[in-house]
Amino acid sequence: MADIKYHRVLLKISGEGLCRPGGFGIDADELKRIGKELKSVCELGVQLAIVVGGGNIVRGREIAAHGGIEEVTGHYMGMLGTVINALAVQDTLELLGLNTRVQSAVAVDRVCEKFIRRRAIRHLEKGRVVIFAGGTGNPFVTTDTGAALRASEIGADVLLKATKVDGVYDRDPVQDPTAKLLDHLNYNAVIDARLEVMDVAAIDMCQRNGVPVVVFNLKREGNMRDVVQGKPIGTLVDSAGAENVSAAI
Repeated sequence: MADIKYHRVLLKISGEGLCRPGGFGIDADELKRIGKELKSVCELGVQLAIVVGGGNIVRGREIAAHGGIEEVTGHYMGMLGTVINALAVQDTLELLGLNTRVQSAVAVDRVCEKFIRRRAIRHLEKGRVVIFAGGTGNPFVTTDTGAALRASEIGADVLLKATKVDGVYDRDPVQDPTAKLLDHLNYNAVIDARLEVMDVAAIDMCQRNGVPVVVFNLKREGNMRDVVQGKPIGTLVDSAGAENVSAAI
């Protein structure tokens, strides 16, 4: 096995990560690019689990606000969107030669397994990539919180939050080119400053269960491979990081 820092990893990919910037649905080229990145990590001997969002298919809160649909219904629609994305990721990875399983928190037994913690762990131990769909199975809960929950349940060494920027900044780097990258933060610093890393409930769950979070840019080739090998990529959030944003600059 290669020299790696994190042996069991949970990767959170947003639904928007599966389409082109500003786009909608699923882009085949983006899927293939992500698939190759994930395969390169699996080749290191990493046990890989994935939680995928559904924002490229439907955003529950938004469709409820503008479409005359109850918000709770919108959230269930979003959960089904994550199942669509999970199946797309599954087929992409299997075409690349990886064995995969999709487990859903919402029962869709014609297309995937239901989530069973011990079975998921066994799949990982056998070298299969496990893709978790359906969020937590409950409305009004984000897939970020679903990722934190699954990472805690399977005993992941780290939760990797894939983004389109290089990590967490003190200001929005898109709006302000002088924004500074924060390379190491404490959980409390993220919560207190309401930094847009993950929602507060997700960060709190990671803190309570001792799961470090690395926010990194999956668009850069080789980044995820570097992260699992312990290279200083992106922003690390754990109990030893800076207590506030000012101290991290």
